[in-house]
Order: sequence, then structure tokens, then C-alpha cells
Amino acid sequence: MVDIHSHILPGVDDGASSWAIAIDMVAAAAKDGIRHIVATPHSNAQFRYDRSAHAERLLELRERAGVPVELSLGCDFHFSLENVQAALQDGKQFCIGSGPYLLVEFSDFGIPPNANATVRALMRRRIIPVITHPERNLFLRSKVEMLYSMVEAGCPWLKWVA
Repeated sequence: MVDIHSHILPGVDDGASSWAIAIDMVAAAAKDGIRHIVATPHSNAQFRYDRSAHAERLLELRERAGVPVELSLGCDFHFSLENVQAALQDGKQFCIGSGPYLLVEFSDFGIPPNANATVRALMRRRIIPVITHPERNLFLRSKVEMLYSMVEAGCPWLKWVA
């Protein structure tokens, strides 16, 4: 089993606040049968995403945890103007590992009018958005056809929290 969305890196966002907590999270995941965890620090107005610094923390977590769980780096990418501009310049810096998948989180209250066009622009750059937490977005909950239009625009994946 793979956990593609985990705030497991200590001290980088609102997830694990210490190395001890991060190590316990990895151990608990391994005990539950998870064999691969993608660390996904936030990239938003509150938390700056620094891939190289986060990659160093990921290596340290791998060494400290000492359990047979594969760890990869991704990003919990908030759909903001600044992030979108950065992703259109170099989207791979936000993707999971060296692959094409980008976890995209919209505001809880709406969807920007350019969302479908941006999804298409990312897809043209071989970046595949995975929409996270659509269940939190008030607009998407009342306008589920917007999710369908994103899928039609090229966003083949949605990730709900159960």
C-alpha cells in the first residue's frame, strides 16, 4: 500500500512537529502495511516549499526511522497564482519523486475561473494534477460537474480523505 499524501517531515509545515513524531508515524505506517510514503510538505502562503531542503530532511528521516518503508518527496501544492506560475516554469520541482504527478489543493471556498485552463497547461507540460480534498471545497461539493469538467480537461485523478 502507498500513502501518497503525508505531512511526515518534521518541522516544515503543520504535520510532524518533531523527529520523534515523524519516526513514530513511519513506524505506525509500516505496522499498518504501508510500504511507500510520499512526504508532501505544503506549498502555500504559510509554508514555503524548498525541494532541496525537504529532500535532505527526507534522507535524514529515512536514516533515523530504520524501517523498510520507501520514502519519496512530493508537495501539497496550493493552487495559488504564485505556485501556478512556478509550476508552469518548472513543475517537476513540485511533483511526486521524479514522476509526473502533482498533488493540487484548491481553497476550501472556491475554484479559480482559470482552473481548467491551468490544468490543461500543466498537462501540456507533462504534469498530471491529482486534485486533493475535493470534499472540503464548498463549491465542488455543490457543483460536482466542475470535477467532471476537470477530468475532461485532463485531470484523471482525484484524492479523497476517507
